[in-house]
Amino acid sequence: MDSVLRLILRLLLIPTAVLVAGFVQALIILFGQWQIDAVAARIRDPQDAMAFSGAVLLAAFLTAAYLALVWTVGAIGILFSEAFAVRSWLFHLANGALSAFVAVQVFPVLMDEPAPLDDRFYILAAGLAGGLVYWLIAGWSAGFWKTVLAPPRAPAS
Repeated sequence: MDSVLRLILRLLLIPTAVLVAGFVQALIILFGQWQIDAVAARIRDPQDAMAFSGAVLLAAFLTAAYLALVWTVGAIGILFSEAFAVRSWLFHLANGALSAFVAVQVFPVLMDEPAPLDDRFYILAAGLAGGLVYWLIAGWSAGFWKTVLAPPRAPAS
């Protein structure tokens, strides 16, 4: 019964961690690389506001498409960590950074557009932040079959 409850918890915790980590990555890309806040500060007339609204919608679409690709690639590492109970924060940071780097290489091919994500610093920062947030929520207790807070077993005599 305990393992069934742990499996249900993992099935709820992993998607939550992916969503929160994706949100953090989106913020880093939108405010770091594309500097949406700086563009918003320069709006002076309603025509600029309409252009800004269109740019924000396009940026949100491109970011969502990119993050879907990042987490599709990152799912390989997540499945590995769940299967083998890999709980290392370094593993999850490396998984986030590697999946972000692979996704930025594949993104222009899939979208048939030049890469809108050309600054490697923000790509790496978003990947590392996403990996860290994922680890903080779900990665530290990876592996539904291996409990974290189990009492130590007494040696057989």
